[in-house]
Amino acid sequence: MGHAAVLCGLGTWLPPHVVTNEDLARELDTSDEWIRSRTGVGQRHVAGPGMATSDLAVEAGRRALKSAATDSVDAVILATTTPDRPCPGTAPSVATQLGLGNVPAFDLAAVCTGFLYALAAAGGLIAAGTAGSVLVIGAETYSSILDPQDRSTRAIFGDGAGAVVLRAGDPHEAGALGPLVLGSDGTGSEMIKVPSGGARDPIRAETIATADPYFRMSGRQVFRHAVERMTDASVEAAARAGWEPSDIDVFIVHQANVRIMHAVADQLRLPRARFPVHLDRVGNTAAASIPLAMADAVGAGTLRAGHRTAMAAFGGGLTWGASTLTWPDVTPN
Repeated sequence: MGHAAVLCGLGTWLPPHVVTNEDLARELDTSDEWIRSRTGVGQRHVAGPGMATSDLAVEAGRRALKSAATDSVDAVILATTTPDRPCPGTAPSVATQLGLGNVPAFDLAAVCTGFLYALAAAGGLIAAGTAGSVLVIGAETYSSILDPQDRSTRAIFGDGAGAVVLRAGDPHEAGALGPLVLGSDGTGSEMIKVPSGGARDPIRAETIATADPYFRMSGRQVFRHAVERMTDASVEAAARAGWEPSDIDVFIVHQANVRIMHAVADQLRLPRARFPVHLDRVGNTAAASIPLAMADAVGAGTLRAGHRTAMAAFGGGLTWGASTLTWPDVTPN
């Protein structure tokens, strides 16, 4: 068996509670037309009371394991910006709840690029021979860090989880991850952030009145960087795979904003129809976005076995990434 990382299972889970644009309009100064025209989002799923990121991750992980027809893996990586607690990591709890025993499990934080970074980490474990299979989960409960009065972020973000199982295999078989192009730029760290609650600005009794524990984003700046970084990374990933952008049948772009997705398509001179849209029904689910979009595209018949597929994401940090694969014959759960 080779040491390429091969996608062999895919599972997703969304909290049952749905918040529509009309629901938001009853709380905030907004409207369905305002939200759709600026973001493309029509509704989002929101975790209910007492529901945490681990709950979503366990459900998606269980379904991915079922899709892969296995009940064991050698490691678990959880990509999330919204762990159950600052300490300890959430992944060990997820692994335990899935009955995976004492496998190595850790969290990875790269915001909306987290899933691609986690794929890279999993691929490294497999290439090194440290693991023969890895469960990679992207799970988020962004509703827990959004300002209830911020219509811009509440309109965009939703909660959800998606997971894949990677196994060691041949680099030429369907499902084998192609070259991963990753990058970061810390000079843009102020564009996407939660200002308070970490070591830089801890929340204490004497500072609680001025602390800001909510997610903040500079939308216009993020738009420009997201289009540029995802476009450039995608071109590089395709070139490393020996492809032209025009060779890509389906492009799974991080579901941040439909205008960003369309701009990337236009920059690459590709038909927008090759970029499946899922955020209209789930919003921006950050690290869960790409696996959720994959499963939706497979269910819609847009993404089929043999399709040359690309993935790209951009997130806080700033971070970005892209990769390729030929889609395998996988049935999502």
